[in-house]
Amino acid sequence: MTTQTSGVDNLDLFVNAQLQFKQALHWIDGIKEGIIDYLITPKRTIHVRFPVNMDDGSIRTFHGFRVLHNRVRGPGKGGIRYHPDVTSAEVTALAAFMTWKTAVVDLPFGGGKGGIVCNPKELSRSELRRITRRFVAELGDAIGPHTDIPAPDVYTNAQTMAWIYDTYDTMHPGQNNRAVVTGKPLELGGSVGRDEATARGSWYATEELLKLGVVPGLDSLDGATVAVQGYGNAGSIAARLFHDSGAKIIAVSDSRGGICNDDGLDPREVLLHKEQTGSVVGFPGSREISNSDLLVYQCDILIPAALECQITFANASGVKAKLIVEDANGPVTAKADKVLQDKGVIVLPDIVANAGGVVVSYFEWVQNLENQSWDLEKVETRLKKKMDLAVDQTVEKYRALLEKHKGGFNGSQAEPTLRDAALVGAIERIATVVLQRDIWP
Repeated sequence: MTTQTSGVDNLDLFVNAQLQFKQALHWIDGIKEGIIDYLITPKRTIHVRFPVNMDDGSIRTFHGFRVLHNRVRGPGKGGIRYHPDVTSAEVTALAAFMTWKTAVVDLPFGGGKGGIVCNPKELSRSELRRITRRFVAELGDAIGPHTDIPAPDVYTNAQTMAWIYDTYDTMHPGQNNRAVVTGKPLELGGSVGRDEATARGSWYATEELLKLGVVPGLDSLDGATVAVQGYGNAGSIAARLFHDSGAKIIAVSDSRGGICNDDGLDPREVLLHKEQTGSVVGFPGSREISNSDLLVYQCDILIPAALECQITFANASGVKAKLIVEDANGPVTAKADKVLQDKGVIVLPDIVANAGGVVVSYFEWVQNLENQSWDLEKVETRLKKKMDLAVDQTVEKYRALLEKHKGGFNGSQAEPTLRDAALVGAIERIATVVLQRDIWP
């Protein structure tokens, strides 16, 4: 195993996605020439610019993106985020993640992603509504129930999806258009269990991984210490689920800072405090720490559930966790992956760990198309089955790649990781479908 002793991270999510993809290719043999280039290149990138009337009477021009990365296995699927730092490259990388993620959990989707460059914290509800409706109108038939299906992401929610649905439905009257978008309010065809899906999926996946004995010295959540970076929807729910399974939540953080208590934090009380004050900081009985301190806090399991590129070459050597569960997309850079591997830190990659959201989005899509409404037990039972199988298949591939490594496979000096295994499984699954469909004409 080689140890990386120097290097500077590129914190561009697209660059890191490409590096992780290329690393996984070391473990693939016999794929037809040209398929890899096809799989790594987005099918379509849309960049729209549109004016919106603001509340103060002014007019502002907004930029929006929608990338369809791949739809060999089915319609594009992926969220729409509203953030001032949204870029075409970021959206392209996230669309690629969705392609691999939907393949890992074996859904009949490809990858898509969208975003609007704006700061929702500085916009009124009516401004957000006008921005959303105009964006959907600009996309036109680029989205649709059988072509490309949006969902919530950073700073978008069920209300945003309701506006998307209503706009598309107005433009396409006389059809069952509910399946054009997922993450909708229940009254508009949303699915029960969608709000908790990402966190619940990561909880199922972590429990299954520990049962399989992949993490040395950690075979269950009972008694495990956990730190969570990002106490939004995914992070706060994950903290509660892990806590209820016997784990001890000892550190959490949000955009304003973090808190810790080695005797344990009650995740429900912390969430209540955040709702009342706007932050986890200042929670009674806790000590204040920074977000950077949280990432290197002494714990068994670290859950990065905030933004991308948080664990880097610069801080990876300080990580003390035995297991990292990637609830966020791309929280570990490619260079950090190498450092963590050399330290013996296991990383449950995002395309497995946070796939619960797209799994339940798929359930919502199916319910909409078939005019059905499933109960919570059915949704959660089917989600667990999907997540357990994805982890089982990833670990099986991982162990098979370890055997190949012993034989000096492709001259690789470094051992494979779970990320390599998940990507190899996804790439092989998609490549198989490409060959089965054949190239037209």
